[in-house]
Amino acid sequence: MKYTKIIAVLALPLFFACQAEKSEEVVSEENAEVEAEVIPGSYGAEVNETTAMNTTQLMAEMVDADSYEGQVYGEIKEVCTKKGCWLTMDLPDGESMRVTFKDYGFFVPTTSQGFPILLEGIATRVTTDVETLRHFAEDEGKSAEEIADITEPKVEITFEATGVIIKDKA
Repeated sequence: MKYTKIIAVLALPLFFACQAEKSEEVVSEENAEVEAEVIPGSYGAEVNETTAMNTTQLMAEMVDADSYEGQVYGEIKEVCTKKGCWLTMDLPDGESMRVTFKDYGFFVPTTSQGFPILLEGIATRVTTDVETLRHFAEDEGKSAEEIADITEPKVEITFEATGVIIKDKA
């Protein structure tokens, strides 16, 4: 009887500690869901709007250059559905520009399609290999057949952002 009381007294703090951890986990999960619903805002390094150009102006700038450093604005077309580690924007020539984030230092909400965005960083003309294109297609949730159809590398403009501002929809 004496030992039962001692064990009970020693076990109570452990019981309460476990309950406290469970309640903290629930609060954290709830906060994560709420934060994911809030899309407009700044991500990555601080961006001060200066002389941003639209994607048409960027295309004109890239005719004679292989890179451009500065700010570009447009609309988010697609976002990596796994964790928001890249996004795409439409270009005036019908192609898309893939935007990644410097050193994978930040991500954007996976539900931010259709929102206006201001990017700061470097645009570069690159050749993307088949393996990387297939990886991106998988991230987009494309079918195995669509992924298998990717057989050629692609010359495209990509953008590595150091910071972005996602704005409210108009």
